[in-house]
Parts: sequence; structure tokens; C-alpha cells
Amino acid sequence: MSAADGISRPSFALSVDVEDYFQVWAFSSVVSRASWDGFSLRVGENTRRCLDLFDAHDAKATFFTLGWVAERDPDLIREIVARGHELASHGYDHTKVNEQTREQFLADVKKTKALLEDLSGVAVNGYRAAGFSIGKATPWAHEALAEAGHLYSSSTHPIAHDHYGDASAPQSPYENAGLIEAPVATVDFFGKRFSAAGGGWFRAAPLALSKALLTEASKKLDGPVIFYFHPWEIDPDQPRLTRAPLKSQLRHYLNLGSMEGKLSKTLGSFSWGRIDDALGLQ
Repeated sequence: MSAADGISRPSFALSVDVEDYFQVWAFSSVVSRASWDGFSLRVGENTRRCLDLFDAHDAKATFFTLGWVAERDPDLIREIVARGHELASHGYDHTKVNEQTREQFLADVKKTKALLEDLSGVAVNGYRAAGFSIGKATPWAHEALAEAGHLYSSSTHPIAHDHYGDASAPQSPYENAGLIEAPVATVDFFGKRFSAAGGGWFRAAPLALSKALLTEASKKLDGPVIFYFHPWEIDPDQPRLTRAPLKSQLRHYLNLGSMEGKLSKTLGSFSWGRIDDALGLQ
């Protein structure tokens, strides 16, 4: 991607949603937020493994981090920044935007942004909603993010899914209420839309297909190809939450053992940068 100022920008933008295995939305019916401190944290160790993997491939990334995690591992926040990556907000405690009022959302956004900035000493410009939950039900969300001082959001996954997404939403970055919304990557083939964005879709698909989708997305999207995953996805030894619904377990634990190797091969196949850099905001 070439920016209007003539500076070469990354075509592929890498992002990590920094949350622990017990904090995922799919397990929220059996794991309350009040119980989180009763779990042993694995997110710090797993995120540092991600940092080492990125170093091995000369890749830079954006880390959308929960404020709850930052409070409990401030050294991790400083390490992310020290190693040249972008620190961004994932909200405080993984509450979906559409489960909050505008006032509650704005308070959460301001609290988390201030916390991350105080710990890191850098400006936090980016935001990603839990569960890609910015959409038609939250018409005030972008305005609230801009009011809080964010410059961009990467909170939409324009695809049909039972938990999130809107297949009619824009696929390329666009501006709303003075804020850039940069959707994660999707691509249309033969009248159908496919995710090229990572996460569970990436773990489920053959590597060759994932690479083909990423390549096609780079040709068709007017903006960076944004990929995401979670630190728990490279942790096959994480404790099993067998109380969770079977469908949620199948999705969460699918191919965890092969994820790190598959991710490494994908990192080696493309040149990866930070979202703020890819959008020309750095």
C-alpha cells in the first residue's frame, strides 16, 4: 500500500488481542468476570512467546490489550512498546460495546486508554471492540472513541457469523465521526465472502487456503490486510474449561497444537507491520 504522502506503508498489518484463555466471550456463560482473579494467568508468557516469534520474522504488530491484563502485568505493556510494537486498547474487561450504553462505553474507553498510556508512556491511538461488536446497534461508538482521543478502530469483521459481523459492512478502511474504522480482512470469491483475518478461521483452514485468501485480499482491499489472533491460540497446554458449551469448546480448542507452526509460516510468507503504520498514522 502506498500512502498519499508517498511513504511506503505495510500491505499486511498484524494484530494480537491480548486476553487470557478464560476471558474469551464464548466462555462468558460459565466464567464470570468476578472469578477472573481466581485463574492463573498465562497471557503474559504466551504474549512474550508471540513477541519472540515476531522478532524471528522481523514482524511488527499492534497489541490490542485489555486494561484488566495491563493492571496485572505492567511489565508486559512496557515490553510490547520497547520491542517496537504498537500498544492499543481492547477495552478494560472484554465487555461488548452493544452491551453498554454510550456513557458506559465512553467511561470504559477513557479509563483503559489512560491506564495503558500511564503504564507505557506512549499515546494509545487504536481500539478494538470485544467480539467485533461495533455495528448497526452502536451508531454512537465511533463518535465516543473520537471523543476519548482515539484515532482509529479495528472493530468490525464484515462477514456473516453467529456471534458477530455484518456481511454488508465496508471491507476497506473508512472514516466515521472523525475516526478511521479499519475492518479485519475479508475477501469475496464467486459471490461469497470469506474471512482472511485469522483467529478461529485461520486455525480451521488449510495453510495454503489461508495464504491464498491473504494474497487475494491484498489485491482487492483499498487498505491494509489486517490479521489477528490471540496469545491463547498458541497455548495447547492451557486448562480445559469443560463446563463451557460444546460448540464453544470445539471452536476454542480447534487445532491449538498446530497454530504456532502455521502462524510462523504465515509470518514468513508476507511482510507484516503495525496497523497505525499501515494507516499512515505513525
